[in-house]
Amino acid sequence: MNWVVLIIAGLFEVGFAFCLGKAKEATGTATYWWFGGFLIFLTISMLLLIKATQTLPIGTAYAIWTGIGAVGTVLIGILVFKDPANFWRIFFIITLIGSIIGLKAVSH
Repeated sequence: MNWVVLIIAGLFEVGFAFCLGKAKEATGTATYWWFGGFLIFLTISMLLLIKATQTLPIGTAYAIWTGIGAVGTVLIGILVFKDPANFWRIFFIITLIGSIIGLKAVSH
């Protein structure tokens, strides 16, 4: 069950990075709304990470949480913020996904 919690925590990490990107683009009061969303997503992500690490090894859990956030944030960057999607970026995202799966596979 804590693996599911960890995955959800990683998705909330993507959410707070998305809010940060939108806050950077926003003007006026919309900026504050995006920063508010950032704080909410950040808090939920951290609380879920804490919950997951109660039974999962901290090193593995943190690496997977960070990896999910990194992959998701790069994909959001490409799809929403029009970041470049060249061969090497996609290649390294795929290797990162492989590393996340590998860490899960070797964890007890």
